Amino acid sequence: MELILLLFAVVIILCIIGRQISAKIGVPSLLIFMAVGMLLGSDGIFKIPFDDYKLSEQICSVCLVFIMFCGGFSANWQAAKPVALRAGILSSVGTILTALITAAGCHFLIGFDPEESFLIGAVISSTDAASVFSILRSKRLNLKGGLASLLEIESGSNDPFSYMLTVVALAVLGNDGTFGQMALLVVLQVIIGLGCGFILGFLAVFILKKFNFGSQGYDIIFMFAMIFAAYALPQILNGNGFLSVYIAGIVIGNNKIPNKTQLVHLFDGMTGLCQIMLFFLLGLLSFPSQLPGIILSALAVFVILTFIARPLAVFAICSKGYTWKDRLFIAWSGLRGASSIVFAIMAMVSDSYNGSDLFNIVLCVCLISVMFQGTLLPKFAQSLGLIDNASSVLKTFNDYQEETEQFNMVRIFVSEDHAWCDKKISEIAFPENSLVLMLKHQGSTIVPNGNTVVSSGDDVILSVPSYYDSGDLMLKEYEIGPKHLWIGKTIKDLGLPSSLLIVMIRRGTEMIVPNGNTEIYLGDVLVISDQSLRKTDSTDSALNKLAKKFAKKKEVLSKK
Repeated sequence: MELILLLFAVVIILCIIGRQISAKIGVPSLLIFMAVGMLLGSDGIFKIPFDDYKLSEQICSVCLVFIMFCGGFSANWQAAKPVALRAGILSSVGTILTALITAAGCHFLIGFDPEESFLIGAVISSTDAASVFSILRSKRLNLKGGLASLLEIESGSNDPFSYMLTVVALAVLGNDGTFGQMALLVVLQVIIGLGCGFILGFLAVFILKKFNFGSQGYDIIFMFAMIFAAYALPQILNGNGFLSVYIAGIVIGNNKIPNKTQLVHLFDGMTGLCQIMLFFLLGLLSFPSQLPGIILSALAVFVILTFIARPLAVFAICSKGYTWKDRLFIAWSGLRGASSIVFAIMAMVSDSYNGSDLFNIVLCVCLISVMFQGTLLPKFAQSLGLIDNASSVLKTFNDYQEETEQFNMVRIFVSEDHAWCDKKISEIAFPENSLVLMLKHQGSTIVPNGNTVVSSGDDVILSVPSYYDSGDLMLKEYEIGPKHLWIGKTIKDLGLPSSLLIVMIRRGTEMIVPNGNTEIYLGDVLVISDQSLRKTDSTDSALNKLAKKFAKKKEVLSKK
């Protein structure tokens, strides 16, 4: 048990370090995660024996459930709405077309059996959202014409259709039912998946808004329960659990719910952990020594998929409203990844499939896709002139810093000795990227221009860009206990060093932005900005030392 936990910790640390390295050398981090698994696997240096497809299928399915929910939860519907219809057609009809064209190529050009060709086409028909957006987010690239939102919705929602095709392909291999029964299966998968996703999504939003979960994290536990329910319930009803969990994520993520900031960070972390687990496990499960035997077949499948099937589907569906450059990039962005390999594992553990090469072929195709397409994706977008340098791809995600919060309004009071007093707007050096929205002058509102003079007593309302936390803003909470010496004292009496700043006080359900005269009460939770945290003691330790220093000062004054 202890060795397994230690190995688990080492793997996560190695993958995190590898992710930092991959960002610098421009290689998708998912390849690093898989490489770590191969390094530890049967053909690697440490030769850990592992070939349990059944266990892998169960673990990978759980990881894929969380990845799909987080993909829906982070999707910004307002940004995606203009392209949602086209993205939906591309994720459904486009996935089916890609599968059928790939299957035809595998049969007629490579020589696979028709049934196995259809299974290969079904398994690798979906694109991988994690691969595409890990690249776009790491490079902070946004795309013109809403292409980022189109790719996000399409790649996030086509996994359920690939899963349905895989189920149908396995039914064909096992002769399980007539064509009518299979058609009914597909219809039920879609209807039940959509129905459960919407119902459970709106139910979760209702409960989150109406019930007070307190501060013990029970809202997070509730979210986990809803994710499991959104997948399991439709599966029991012969529906599509992956479609349901994705729809539930969209519904919950695009509603205003309590503690959304914490949930966004939680699911970002969960997505990262699931990607590490999934790709590491796939690397551990693989046998690199077996790949040379199927490399030619895998390369042929990759060429058919990437240069024939995907482009034909994209150009057919996106024929109107998109330039040829847009369509070329959409076609090129069809990276294969985790979901394809997971569906291949599902086929391997199925009684209907008796072959042995499917997993290795799909694994090899996905490796080539992520390595070749993924590495060239930013350069391809740049060469086609599709990079939107005026915006960030983060706006297409449902982050707590949403589109409406990308610019904040700031009020600045102009006193008699202020540097702006009695100057024209055109003469003032305002902060970069800021905009003067209005002046509050003697009770009236003025929309200014360059010749407007700022007078003493005016309120200048500026629009300034939001700060996106890059990790250098160190915030920590510090609770005031029953016997704390700061109770009843004002902030200016504490003598805090310049590196510490109380940026907010949480008092019950109230949030207070303090000033020097703000008094501290029992039970207050101080939100502290500590810029020396990485160099000295923890914030708790630093503040405890300050409290003791304050007590000694108080004792000396009382003796005097």
